[in-house]
Amino acid sequence: MDFNKAVVAKLKKDGENFEILVNCDKAIDFKKGKGTIQDAVVAEYIYKDSKKGDKASEHEIEKYFETTDFYEVAEIILKHGEIQLTAEYRGKLREEKRKKILELIHRNAIDSQTGFPHPVIRIEKAMEEAKVKIDEFKNAEEQIEDILEKIKEIIPIKFAVKEFWVRIPAQFGGQAYAIFKKFGKILKEDWGDGLAITIEIPGGMTEEFFSKLNSLTHGDVESKEIKK
Repeated sequence: MDFNKAVVAKLKKDGENFEILVNCDKAIDFKKGKGTIQDAVVAEYIYKDSKKGDKASEHEIEKYFETTDFYEVAEIILKHGEIQLTAEYRGKLREEKRKKILELIHRNAIDSQTGFPHPVIRIEKAMEEAKVKIDEFKNAEEQIEDILEKIKEIIPIKFAVKEFWVRIPAQFGGQAYAIFKKFGKILKEDWGDGLAITIEIPGGMTEEFFSKLNSLTHGDVESKEIKK
């Protein structure tokens, strides 16, 4: 049992608190469907308050979980409760979110003076200079607008959106539709003569978008840019 990495996972049921001690990384993995409950827990006790060492009685466990089997109860607590995160794990989440935000800004924004994308390193340095703080618990997409406003003070940058009309043969319609949904906002669609779509795409993703469509249809793609 690795008590050095033990954190609390807790669940409230009808106002009553129940806690178990778990390995942070393995508990998060289990919550995502990886590993086993046996790997995640570090002590086979159900607590009311783990800091005080106050254990839940068998009667309480049976009343609120309808079982006294430790691993069944631990599984319920992990799947439906909250896991206390270590500083190390929070830092890992923050770094993953930072990289995601960098990627999204690079793909969606351009230099407002030249019209060309900024290199990732330039965006990264601007974020450092602007002292941007990443919230590890918020989606990357939710944070981009605020971050863009901050780095605008350092480099000329703006989001660029392009609108295209695209038509592909009907036999590729189903697979192509998934590509359309992934890369942009569908404004209009017509399944008559093949699949004709009017779509809004972030400027930095245009090249990859058409590369995917051309690969799928073996180059049988009609398109025209409607507006920037």
